[in-house]
Amino acid sequence: MVRLLGADHLLIRCQDGVERKARIPGSMRRRVWIREGDIVLAAPWDFKPDRADVVYRYSREELRKLVEKGIVPQELLELAEEYA
Repeated sequence: MVRLLGADHLLIRCQDGVERKARIPGSMRRRVWIREGDIVLAAPWDFKPDRADVVYRYSREELRKLVEKGIVPQELLELAEEYA
């Protein structure tokens, strides 16, 4: 995640290189707290590809396991640790 925009919206940088405006859906608003530097799973909208919905926020431990399995590049872990 790049930065918080307010009103449950974020600016995220996706792995395809596109920065998208994402929103936190109502089911996550009070249950999951998202900070700058967190790695999130987002689903782009079909009808507006520059927008997305946040589906999940990864914890640091989950991110480490994804790097160990080779699913996520090491740079992502280093980027997340930079913000911590």
